[in-house]
Amino acid sequence: MQYRVDGDHVRSQPVAVYLRRLTMLGMRHAGAASRLAAAAVLAAAAAATGCAASVTATGSHPVSASTRAAPSARSTRSPSTTASAAPSSSPWPVVVPVPAAVAGLHQTNARPTAQDSVFQAEMTDLWAGVVSGRPDLAQPAFFPLVAYEQVKAIADPAADWQNRLVTEFRQDVVAAHNLLGGRARQATLVDVVAPDGDADWISPGVCSNGIGYWHAANARLVYRVDGRTMSFGISTLISWRGRWYVVHLGGELRTSSGGMVDQPSSGPGVPGPQGGC
Repeated sequence: MQYRVDGDHVRSQPVAVYLRRLTMLGMRHAGAASRLAAAAVLAAAAAATGCAASVTATGSHPVSASTRAAPSARSTRSPSTTASAAPSSSPWPVVVPVPAAVAGLHQTNARPTAQDSVFQAEMTDLWAGVVSGRPDLAQPAFFPLVAYEQVKAIADPAADWQNRLVTEFRQDVVAAHNLLGGRARQATLVDVVAPDGDADWISPGVCSNGIGYWHAANARLVYRVDGRTMSFGISTLISWRGRWYVVHLGGELRTSSGGMVDQPSSGPGVPGPQGGC
């Protein structure tokens, strides 16, 4: 067995035993003064024994010492490891997958419904964008470019979609987020009231459109915050292949620069009236 003390090794026997033997030899040949000196040596031996025991307890060689030390080291690392690895139990905001529109497919006259699971997924993502103030999360609810390029009979529908419609939509999402303010994280979407039964079919040739679609004005996003029911509108929903999409959130006719919130209200509000295209 070896003991490490200040970097030196004492081999074959513990330090205390070695010093005691030297002391006993001194006592056999010395007088009273020598015995006093030997006593001092014994005291030093006792101190050395305690020192050696202390070093041994923290050393890496004895099995019992290393066994006791390991749990302490693991427990020190454990909290930080657990905190970084554990997934969040309640992700926020909640987003769900929304099927993307497929390029090359054509419009149908299928009438959309707000009870459709895909529409509900769109509204979940729209709400995620509103409460977080991140318009990119709301984008799956927006009328897709592959549809707009077929609907609009104008020179450059892609540029109009990107520079006007998407820009306004993103501004409106941020405006709705600002309406919620510091309560945004606590706001919960409880209902989307879309006037399916009052939707109008917009025929080709109206509002510079090349093909027709279903149109519903002034749906309502109903939410609860601080124990109160509140709402604001979705200005315009239009259809593509039997699905509703948002094309104007804050307003079809822009009354100011920047984002708009459509008819914010205490309570669920009233959807409609219909009109526009």
